[in-house]
Parts: sequence; structure tokens; C-alpha cells
Amino acid sequence: MTGRSERLDAIRSAFRRREYRLTVHGLREAIAERISVADIEGAIIGDTAGIVEDYPDDPRGSSCLILGVTEAGKAIHVVVSYPPQVAVITVYVPDPERWIDNRTRRQP
Repeated sequence: MTGRSERLDAIRSAFRRREYRLTVHGLREAIAERISVADIEGAIIGDTAGIVEDYPDDPRGSSCLILGVTEAGKAIHVVVSYPPQVAVITVYVPDPERWIDNRTRRQP
């Protein structure tokens, strides 16, 4: 897996097979943001999903930030570790104070 599309395909495949886990932190954030597991799955598997940032040196393991859209049309960010151990590390609704257009971070 070298390109973003191959990495996203591998993550989507794991989600379709339900071979992923939701970390405690990810679950807490989802509850706080009122994002359901179905929302997360739909956003990852959906046609609009795309990798926004890669985190190859993350101490929790290589991961990426995926922008997806829920069935209700809400944009969400999901940080997911790469296969073989796919996990939802965190999930949130992009804050316009920190994101220009859900894909571009504002400069500090």
C-alpha cells in the first residue's frame, strides 16, 4: 500500500467486513459529538470519503485523517489506523475555527 487511494481502499474493505475496532477515546468522542457508529461506517465506506492527512509516525501506529459525510449530510473527520489493525482513534465534526473547508487546516 503506497498511495492514498490504496490505503483508503484497504480501510474501507476492513470496515465493510466489520474488521475494525473503536477505541475507548474514539467512542467517547463519537458520543460527545453525537456521531453514531453507523455514521462513522457510512462516512468511511461512502463515495465522498478521502484521506486529508497521513500520520505515518503516530506513536499509536500509522494512521490517517479521513473526511467523510454521514447519510444526513454532516461532514466528519475520522482518524483511523492502517491495516492490519484498523481502529477508529478519534472522530469529530470539523470546527470552522480550525478548518477552512474541512480539508485545509487554518494556520495557528
